[in-house]
Order: sequence, then structure tokens, then C-alpha cells
Amino acid sequence: MRVLIVENSQHVAETIADALRREPDIEISAIARTGPEGVAAAVRLKVDIIIMGIQLPEMDGFEATKEIMIEAPTPIVVVADDRDAAQVEISIRALRAGALSVIPVPKNSELREAAATRRQFIQTLRLMAGVKVVRRWRRTAAPPVSPERRMPAPAASPRVGIIAVAASTGGPAALQRILADLPASFPIPILAVQHISHGFISGMVDWLNTVCSLKVRIAADGQRMEPHTVYFAGDDRHLGVSSRQLLRVSDAAPLDGFRPSANYLFSSVAQHFGAAAAGVVLTGMGRDGTEGLQELRKAGGRVIAQDEATSVVFGMPGSAISAGVVHEVLPLPEISSRLTNLASNKEMNGHV
Repeated sequence: MRVLIVENSQHVAETIADALRREPDIEISAIARTGPEGVAAAVRLKVDIIIMGIQLPEMDGFEATKEIMIEAPTPIVVVADDRDAAQVEISIRALRAGALSVIPVPKNSELREAAATRRQFIQTLRLMAGVKVVRRWRRTAAPPVSPERRMPAPAASPRVGIIAVAASTGGPAALQRILADLPASFPIPILAVQHISHGFISGMVDWLNTVCSLKVRIAADGQRMEPHTVYFAGDDRHLGVSSRQLLRVSDAAPLDGFRPSANYLFSSVAQHFGAAAAGVVLTGMGRDGTEGLQELRKAGGRVIAQDEATSVVFGMPGSAISAGVVHEVLPLPEISSRLTNLASNKEMNGHV
């Protein structure tokens, strides 16, 4: 696996390089110190993955990511300090520009905790290096969905009273697109799980509040749900509901390695809302959410999956589709209008 490191701090660059040199199958192709150097190296070297710093001279991590996705689309993992609000903000913008994941810098020590963070860091690189990326800033509109990809939901279902959404790799940009297209008058609450590194969910929520007309919040246990509001699972906490009015935030054990878990969210919503719920599974690696969506569909709820053409990674939606639990497979630009119609009990053309 050939890696390009783009990082201005010599200490951080060497810490990352030290972690990579421990792996016999990883080659460091170059270390670039500025944004323009990183873009030029990406074009010249055509590596398998790029580790992108944030505070770079001449061109920050967001701008460098944007240029690379235009000139030489490559899987990019952003490294940032989750204690620095400015770095978190730029990291989230880099995700929107096409970066696949944001993770903290691995710790350079022999302590057990540091070794675990290094293993997780390397695992993330290996997973992301296999993702096929696109020129996100020159992408044409998604093609219309063919009729056979649409599976009509039951006509007698009641009006949807809650939306549950889950995403992983590529999710921040997908969520931004959907939420920004929803009207401020959207009449029901939305609950969301986004797999993202610890410390970055608050920055993502702050960013979404600047680009959406809905209110976006980190969920609190026992909080009463309100319309026009999106509630995100916080760091290392499951999100669900305890009734049709109240949120449940839990530190119960991870499910299949995830906390927050999409399965937890969908299962909880299925239990309390049944046919009055809709579940949406977006771009992401793995299969988290499939079992919960099975429960939701069995309870009579609607299930929507993002299509492969507009997904950065088709793992999570593809798993749900393969399991036969999805009613509709939609390109990203169509999902917000579908949710608006479900929330107002109006059906789109082509659906019954």
C-alpha cells in the first residue's frame, strides 16, 4: 500500500511515518509539507491513499483535498486534533470535499492504549485504500432511478411520524445534501447515527447548523423530541427512543463493534413507532443497520436506501438491499423530497 503524507508539522509527520514503518506491506511514497506540494505529489505519484493534515501553508487541508479530488481522485484520510475547534471545522469541510474519514493522529508510545490507536489507524487506512473515489467537484447529476429499483410501500400505512437515518463513510456530505434540501417547516423529528471518529460529531453538528434550515442537535437522554429538528447520536453513545415523545441515549455495549449503532437506532424506532416510522440507510462501509431495518420493515415501517451510483461506499445500503428489507432505492438528490412527502403523507409520482 503506497501512502502519501501531507502534513506541515514535522513531529506529526514523523509520528505518522513511524506508525506506517511498522507495517511491512506499507510504503511511504513521499511526505509533503504544504498543500500545493501535496496536490502535486498526488498527481505525480498516484498513491493508494493520502493522509491529509489540516493546518498546511498556502492551502489548508480542505482546499488541498478539493484540488486532489479534481486533479487526481485518491482515497484521502484526514488527521486532526479533536481538541482544536478550527481543525475539526476544516476536517468536516474536507469530508464534504471528498475525504473519506477523519481520525486522530496515532500516539507515539509503547503504552497499550497507544498501540490500540495505532492498530485502529492502520486498519482505517487499509479499509479506505480500497474505496473507489470519484471527481466529486465535477460529477454530473445522478441518472434517474429505473422503475424496477423502486418497490412500492403499503398504501395503507399511516403518516410517518419519525425519520431514522444512518451513515458511515461518505455520510457527512450525504447528510448535508439531504438536510439542506429539507424545508424549515419539516414537520417531524429526524434521528441520525453517523460513524465518525471520537471528538468530531460536535463539529459536524455545528457545521450542519450553518447550512441547514432545520435545527441540528446532539441528542440528550430523556429529551422530548420536537419537529423541525435533527438529533444526532453523540460520541460513544447509542441513540434511540423510549416512547413516541422521548429520546433514549444509552451507553449499552456496542453492537457488532459500533456505538452508536445503526441497528440500535432502527430497532428502537421500530419498537415504538412501527408503521409510523421511516428508516434511511446511506453510504457507508460494512453492514451496520441491516438487522435493525429488518425489524423496522417487519413492523410496517418504510425503508429507503441510497443507490450505488451516488454512494461513496455501497456497503451499508447494499447489505440492506441484499437482505430484501428495502422498499425504495434512490439517488441522493431524490431522498429529501421523498422524506418530505412521507412526512406530509403525500406520495411521489410512481409510488403507491
